[in-house]
Formats: sequence, structure tokens, C-alpha cells
Amino acid sequence: MISGLFQYEFLQNAFLTGIIIGAIAPLLGVFVVVRRLSLIADALSHVTLAGIAFSLLLEKKLGVLSGLNPLYMGMGFSVAGALFIERLRSVYKHYQELAIPIILSGGIGLSAIFISIAHGFNTDLFSYLFGSVSAVTRTDLWIILGISLFVIVAIRLLFKELFLLSFDEEHAKASGVPAKFVHFIFIIMVALVIAASMRIVGILLVSSLMTLPVAASIRIAKGFKQTMIYSVIFGEAAVVGGLFLSYYLDWAPGGTIVLLSILILLLSILYKNIRLRIL
Repeated sequence: MISGLFQYEFLQNAFLTGIIIGAIAPLLGVFVVVRRLSLIADALSHVTLAGIAFSLLLEKKLGVLSGLNPLYMGMGFSVAGALFIERLRSVYKHYQELAIPIILSGGIGLSAIFISIAHGFNTDLFSYLFGSVSAVTRTDLWIILGISLFVIVAIRLLFKELFLLSFDEEHAKASGVPAKFVHFIFIIMVALVIAASMRIVGILLVSSLMTLPVAASIRIAKGFKQTMIYSVIFGEAAVVGGLFLSYYLDWAPGGTIVLLSILILLLSILYKNIRLRIL
């Protein structure tokens, strides 16, 4: 694969995209997990699928959006779904977790309707469901790079506010933190990262990249910032290792990345248990 990286553009695109996603997905995932929104990635990924199906439907039935990557429409749906989740969380103040299954169900329902209206698509939806390395274009790479820069800058500028809102929202509001604005930026970041991650791991597996490295790091980290660092390290290890293994073993890259993430999680749990027994 090393020699192939210098010869084939699609491998370069996939590898560079994987490195970027392997960093920003777990980085943002730390805040997602701490805020107990782990299932939000599943909900928004299914909304993204609805956007992709809608884009393909328009192309097939009306001939519009021809040549446009369906993932861009998926990003729009993902952002809209994220805003709906935030709105529903404010409506159901005492049952905020209801917002996620509501949007998830809506995304699945819309996807099924769009696919049935089009009587299926010529495009292989399998690549969207489980990821496809060969589908990553140079344009996708630049877009994902732009999203990652936006996420990193936003986390750097709003780190204190995000930290306070994640652990004690009432105290944060009392301290003068602009909660609505920070929530808005946060939910937009989550939606964009989820849509971008689909290129590598696919719709059905995207949540694993935001939660599994974080779950592993929580077992061994001694603080919040250390959790963020370990999460990025584990995310990169899973993505890079998964891409290499999938190339040599001819496995699905998304599934391979997820299995490595689970292996890392199990090793972190084992390490923690051994350490506790020794001490």
C-alpha cells in the first residue's frame, strides 16, 4: 500500500481523509459522550442518508443536480436534522433524549420513501451505508479539510464554554456563557463531521468513530484533556490500521476500522483491570 500511495490518487485521498477524520471525529466525540448524546451520530447519519436518497431521486426523476455529489445534499439534511434535534431538546426539557429517536425515525422514514419513489437507484447505496475508499475524490478531501479546520478553530475558541456546558449547563448559563450560540455551533460541527466521516466508514458505522475511541480513552485517561488526546490517538490508530488491513485483506474499510476500534476498547478495559489488580 505504501507504494500505491505514491501512484494512485484515490489511495492518497482515502488515506489523507482517514487521517483527518480519525482526529476530528473522536475530538468532537469527547464532548458528545460527556453530554450524553452518543446516539446523535446514529440519528444524523440516517438523516444524511435521507439527503443522499433525495439528491439521487431528483437526479433520476427530474434530471437536476446531475453530476453533483449526493453527499453535499446529505450534509444539508444533516445540519437541518441537527437543528431539529436541538429544537426538540428545548421542547422536551425533562425528556431531552426523546429528540434523538424522533429524528432518527424521521431520517429512516424519509430514506425509505425516497428510495421507494425512485424504485431504487442505479447508484450502489452499499458504498454510502458502509463506506467506500475509492469513492473519496480530491474535492471531498478539500471539503473535509475545510470542515476539520472549522471544527478545530471552533473548539479552540469555545473550549471553555463547551467544557462548562458539557459538565454543568446551569452553572455555565449563570456564568454568562451564551448557551444557545455555543449549542448552535456545536450541533453544526457534529452534523458536518458525521456527514464527512461517512465517506470512510459509511452511514451505519459513523457513530462508532465518534464514540469507541472516546470509550477506550475514558478507561485510562486521568483528566478531560488527556481523554481528548487519547481519543485522537486511538481514532488515528483505528483508521490508519483499518485502511492498511482492508487494503491487504480485501475487507470493507469501514467494518475493519470499527473492529479495530472495538479491539482498542477491549485492550483498554483489560489494561485498566490489570492495573487495578496490581495496585
